[in-house]
Amino acid sequence: MQYGRRVVVTGMGIICPIGNSVEEAWTNAKNGVNGVDFIERWDTDGLTVKFGGEVRNFDPGEIFGKRDARRMDRVTQLAMFATQQALDDAELDLSSMDPYDIGVLIGSGIGGIETLLEGTIGFVKRGERGVGPLVVPMMLPDAPSARVSMEYSLRGPNMAVSTACATGNNAIGEATAMISRGAADVMVAGGTEAGIVNMALAGFNNMTAISRRNDDPKTASRPFDKDRDGFVIGEGSAVLILEEREHALARGAKIYAEIMGYGTTADAYHVTAPMENGDGAVKAMERALKDAGLTFEDIDYLNAHGTSTQLNDASETRAVKTVFGERAYDIPVSSTKSMTGHLLGAAGAVEAVFSIMALQDNYAPPTINQITPDPECDLDYVPNEGRAVEIHNVMSNSFGFGGHNAVLIFGEHSENGHA
Repeated sequence: MQYGRRVVVTGMGIICPIGNSVEEAWTNAKNGVNGVDFIERWDTDGLTVKFGGEVRNFDPGEIFGKRDARRMDRVTQLAMFATQQALDDAELDLSSMDPYDIGVLIGSGIGGIETLLEGTIGFVKRGERGVGPLVVPMMLPDAPSARVSMEYSLRGPNMAVSTACATGNNAIGEATAMISRGAADVMVAGGTEAGIVNMALAGFNNMTAISRRNDDPKTASRPFDKDRDGFVIGEGSAVLILEEREHALARGAKIYAEIMGYGTTADAYHVTAPMENGDGAVKAMERALKDAGLTFEDIDYLNAHGTSTQLNDASETRAVKTVFGERAYDIPVSSTKSMTGHLLGAAGAVEAVFSIMALQDNYAPPTINQITPDPECDLDYVPNEGRAVEIHNVMSNSFGFGGHNAVLIFGEHSENGHA
């Protein structure tokens, strides 16, 4: 980063369609395990699309107590679960730190939509008396960040970012900048989403953005495949503990990776479609490289946005070729959305965990469901099976509706900051 202070990752937590811990999710990602299936939490009668990437084996009442669970939308419950993992992993002694030096920045693309829907239905059926007193605070996009800060008495910078599917990357990038400029020593940062609800499925279906493969949900998310027909909606959360490097070293923390670079731009083009030439994405990648003090030759693995839509995958492929030139063909590029589905505002954070674990294990996870090659998408997408790769620096892309582009670069931690 170009500010004065270096930022490292000292803790991680995750809950997603392929695992409810970092170890479980990463093992499944490496092995190409598919988390997409028919939806179980909602009655999908009347809906065209009946599948998604759901979080399973998660009982909020058992984890938080029934009373507290009722006071949190699912989007907050998921974030709280991931945060507890990340804090435990980081082994931070919060009681020994100034709470004003620890902040929270957890983003969400759509916030507490389940609470909003229930409140709306209640109002339509019963009027004012049908709306609960906690509907407003539970549905706000800042509810996860607020709840985490209150739970752990963290009084530093506290806010939420909402940039559609770029949210997770923007949250981590902006939190990194806060530490780098001295606004905090530690940030709890990431993304969370619980958008598998009937209204969202209907809306995405009517705009022809999601796959309709009800006959074979397991192959529905097929990024970069010629026969892709839309993304698969997913849910979950991932949280990183970001820490000023000297602070982490002083307490003997284990360091997973260093946040090397962050670039963010806007297409200013279309509310849902990316620029055909991928120029906004190109500029975000280039700015992340510049911020990191790296060149395209230094990137060893790229975790793609790779949504499984016709427009995104072709546009992102063109953008990668523009940035990397002929070397684009030599870089393993994979989309873990092929296994998790698209977690919207949580996607970038979940993929940050996978990117960091790829760095840790020197392993590129696969893009599953690579069935029919697409001439427009002709890079090395690590088809169907992951592979061992020497990795020193990872680039992770996230692009969102509204033209939001956010790119992160994670690198091995070293004395001079450049692996």
